[in-house]
Amino acid sequence: MDVLQGWGIWALGGVQRIGRAHIFLAHVLLGLPGLLLRLRLLVREMYVVGVLSMLLIAISGLFVGMVLALQGHNVLSEFDAEQSLGVLVAASLVRELGPVVTALLFSGRAGSALTAEIGLMKATEQLSGMEMMAVDPIKRVVAPRFFAGLLSMPLLAALFSMVGVLGGYFVGVGLLGVDEGAFWAQMQAKIDFEEDIINGIIKSLVFGLIVTWIAVFEGYDAVPTAEGVSRATTRSVVYSAFAVLGSDFVLTALMLRGE
Repeated sequence: MDVLQGWGIWALGGVQRIGRAHIFLAHVLLGLPGLLLRLRLLVREMYVVGVLSMLLIAISGLFVGMVLALQGHNVLSEFDAEQSLGVLVAASLVRELGPVVTALLFSGRAGSALTAEIGLMKATEQLSGMEMMAVDPIKRVVAPRFFAGLLSMPLLAALFSMVGVLGGYFVGVGLLGVDEGAFWAQMQAKIDFEEDIINGIIKSLVFGLIVTWIAVFEGYDAVPTAEGVSRATTRSVVYSAFAVLGSDFVLTALMLRGE
């Protein structure tokens, strides 16, 4: 009975946290009208979570594209289809690897920073001080960071895919001898704007929403101690990874069914 009671307490606590997270998200979304009057806050947070993540995203995309070209050429050469290397690299990046890997990198770099920053503000009672001065900390602190992450994710995913395609081009054309014209021509002919690019953008938007939501909520809900903030940061990265991979499966199934 003690074991069952422990499971029940754990399950009820999880449901309670999920409910708090959804109420928290509603409060954050209600802060959008006020944020439009303070665009400087949004621009500053987009620089912190977006621009400062560009180098990590670009380098990662370059190496992922290069590895895709090496592995893809090794497989396609068995079927004398090396000219389709550009299609393989671009489709893999735009449909799957671009949004997913970008979201995982974003959660590790920017998401953990958001959780730690908001958690430390709570631990040092800065959020409580704002409430005493009749300033809503969700609208003033959380909303700019949330919408900055939401807007930055599609741009970072596009950067990842673009640099990845260039990396695949350098390896495929420059090192492996694939015809340059065939590389670009087949990519242009086979990659569909709606089924590939738009679906990739939708995925990156959903992942941006999930990762940023988890990051800011874990920081705002953290226990106001050093240990509590560190655990919240760890939970933010772990939960974001699970949520991104799980939602990627659901979105992919829905998109393939739509085709």
